[in-house]
Amino acid sequence: MFPMLSQDELLDLAESIKTEGQHRPIVLDADGVLLDGRNRLAACEIAGIEPRFTTYTGSNPTALILSNNVFRRHMSKGQEAMITAMACSVSGCSLRDLAKSHGLSRTRLSAANVVLKYAPELAEQVRIGAFPLDAAYEAALESKAKAAAIQEKRDRLADHAPDLARQVSGGHLALDDAIATLEERQKQTRIRKQIAEADAFRIADGHTAPPLAQLATQGDITWNQAHQYITQRRTAIHHTQQAIEQAAQHWITIRTLIPRPDTAFAREVHAGLSSEARELTAHLTPLT
Repeated sequence: MFPMLSQDELLDLAESIKTEGQHRPIVLDADGVLLDGRNRLAACEIAGIEPRFTTYTGSNPTALILSNNVFRRHMSKGQEAMITAMACSVSGCSLRDLAKSHGLSRTRLSAANVVLKYAPELAEQVRIGAFPLDAAYEAALESKAKAAAIQEKRDRLADHAPDLARQVSGGHLALDDAIATLEERQKQTRIRKQIAEADAFRIADGHTAPPLAQLATQGDITWNQAHQYITQRRTAIHHTQQAIEQAAQHWITIRTLIPRPDTAFAREVHAGLSSEARELTAHLTPLT
């Protein structure tokens, strides 16, 4: 996980080992696996010097590696956080404990974890120092949000359309196409429910024509046309209410005809009315 020194740095280290000797031994575990000193080993090979080794006898090689690299080498805080997060993801060590014992920023470690999970390609760039952690974190948050949105769609399918969820899982249907199909199903379900309510209203309103659901099923009208009944009924009620309110506003004038139905005044008023208005006055006054 730790970036190798650059070629120039390795050459400088090799020259230092050649002239001053190898100050710190290369650490191996009991099986001969290298734990610390990869750059020193490479520099010894360049210098043609026989490397000096020691065997680690402790019980926490991960802590040794982190202590000898993350907390000693010249790396950015973002690199330190990312490498530590990577190491803990492999070894299972506690980020909280490392942050506490080595003074690492828990905020940076948390950000590194998010990048590692949702933008692993950027995590690698942060590790080698080619991309800043903060910028990678922002990109990872966007990826996290997209992943959450995708999961929400999958959960929605699993809850409301298991058949579509299986097709998506099997690679036979695109997720967005499955969601579009589900939404169309739900729309049609809502329409049919509202048409059932509309038919109940029609019966209550005294209609004797066949139910809208039957007409739509037979193809005599479309489901959308049947669905429009409630809107049309609501509009008709509103217009009727407006007409009654307007009539009520003029009722004071109209009722002056009641006490004098056979007068010349009443007859002249009646003569100048439309047939519809005369029918109304017949209901409202004693005029004949």
